[in-house]
Amino acid sequence: MRNSFFIILVVALIIALFGILSIYSSTYQKEGDVWKDIYKRQVLWLAIGLACYFVFSNLSYRYLWDWAHIIYAFTIFFLLLVVVMGAVRLGAQRWLRIAWFNFQPSEFVKLAMAISLARYYSKKDASDIRVASGSMGILRSLALPLLLVAIPVGLIIEQPDLGSGLIIIFLFIAVIYTAGVKLRYLFILLGSGLLIMPFFWNFLKDYQKERLLVFLNPNMDPLGAGYTVIQSKIAVGSSGIFGKGWLAGTQSQLHFLPEAHTDFIFATFTEEWGFLGSVVLLSLYYILIRRGFMIAGRTQDNFGKFLALGITLVLGIQIFINIAMNLGLAPIVGLPLPLMSYGGSSMFVTFTALGILVNIDKRRAVF
Repeated sequence: MRNSFFIILVVALIIALFGILSIYSSTYQKEGDVWKDIYKRQVLWLAIGLACYFVFSNLSYRYLWDWAHIIYAFTIFFLLLVVVMGAVRLGAQRWLRIAWFNFQPSEFVKLAMAISLARYYSKKDASDIRVASGSMGILRSLALPLLLVAIPVGLIIEQPDLGSGLIIIFLFIAVIYTAGVKLRYLFILLGSGLLIMPFFWNFLKDYQKERLLVFLNPNMDPLGAGYTVIQSKIAVGSSGIFGKGWLAGTQSQLHFLPEAHTDFIFATFTEEWGFLGSVVLLSLYYILIRRGFMIAGRTQDNFGKFLALGITLVLGIQIFINIAMNLGLAPIVGLPLPLMSYGGSSMFVTFTALGILVNIDKRRAVF
């Protein structure tokens, strides 16, 4: 456990510091007091995130079994609260204003769903190594947990936040496969999803449809929906081996790249630190993901195993989608890059999840 604690802590801290450097670089020249202090707030989020890491790495993850229903209920409550009184930014209603802090419940929902699904497919007795889904029919093994997932996913997509909704769906599919749900049930789920996908198009917002079409052909609207991804690809493609240097990236410094400190911070970082810098960053993320899968693999308690797997998958899927989005290999869905992008909600949740991951490794054989 000691190795996991320090390895995960050091790697996450280095990534977060890279993020602060990129946030400062992409905002320090912008006019207005809000931009001058934005990197300082990220330092504050990091400090609070580290506190969460230390707390949850020492708090037994088995408590989450008992709290799972309460956690799930709170997530639904906050998502409903967003519908009623959520703050609107950039055309999306995703945030709750709490004093001076904008809290984004959808970030917390990702962790909450990992906890809820881990509880559903495991047994309370940690010494029982049988998987609960082994004797379940299609109703209990698939239909009920699908309803459990569908409620928050529907509320999240309505905000709209398609990216977070997709992450939870991918998490659900991965967990039910790992939990040993019968393959024919999984094929029924995937087949049903493919059948309703054409009808889902009609429920998308106009700008979401534009983003999907622009993903197929960015040049169809180079000054509109395709502008951001084109600028992101220019930033990454022009970086070279060693990059243009810190505070010297043209696309971010001259403000050609929108959201350079949030969703497109990978492009900002790569432009300034080059191919070698991006390799270092991806290697650090690889260490985190690999360590997470190692912890899941050697944990005997099924609740801990599924929880470690869920946390790792949420982190890995979000990293993959964000970077692919920056490279023009995935549609723009508005997902932050964990530990790098500006934002307190993502920082808190990521460090909390990593702390839980470390605690699972600490207690995997203590029952």
